[in-house]
Amino acid sequence: MTPRFFGYGSLVNAATHSYPDARPARLGGWRRVWRHTSLRPAVFLSVEEAEGSAIHGLTADVPGADWTALDIREGAYRRHKVSVTELPGETQIQAQVYAVPEDDEIAGLRHPILLSYLDAVVQGFVRVFGEDGAAGFFETTAGWDIPVRDDRDAPIYPRAQLLETREREIVDHHLRALGCEIIEGEVPIGKATAPAP
Repeated sequence: MTPRFFGYGSLVNAATHSYPDARPARLGGWRRVWRHTSLRPAVFLSVEEAEGSAIHGLTADVPGADWTALDIREGAYRRHKVSVTELPGETQIQAQVYAVPEDDEIAGLRHPILLSYLDAVVQGFVRVFGEDGAAGFFETTAGWDIPVRDDRDAPIYPRAQLLETREREIVDHHLRALGCEIIEGEVPIGKATAPAP
């Protein structure tokens, strides 16, 4: 049987990868969280176990069980075996999910979210799960009390996508609703920004 992964962020956007047989899915008992490490001057989207929570995403095949390319793409992450529910048939399967180790997080470090990355993630959710699915992404992700670096005009994220007008409006709407601070310019590694009030 071909192994599968569960993607919950940029991997939901099929334009950012070529893994076959992508299917909508739900992972129960986990939530998304932004993790701050010393590996780069931007925060990582990760997951952690959270009783009573569930997140949507995509599963896809890893042909030949060759995890090498995906492990390189997700270099800051470690794989975990999980039970996932594929939709709409509610089929239970085993998959792997990538998570940044909690021990790698540095207390007090507050890197920004790259808007080019967030755009790609939300575009994936809109195209797979609709606008309600995009809203669900924001609702099931913890740690929005950090700045968002606006790099849309010169994307830093290597798999940045061009958004349609409505997709951009959805991203901007949710960031405003969350009260996120939008910044321009680089925040160097190791520089902590003040928490939102």
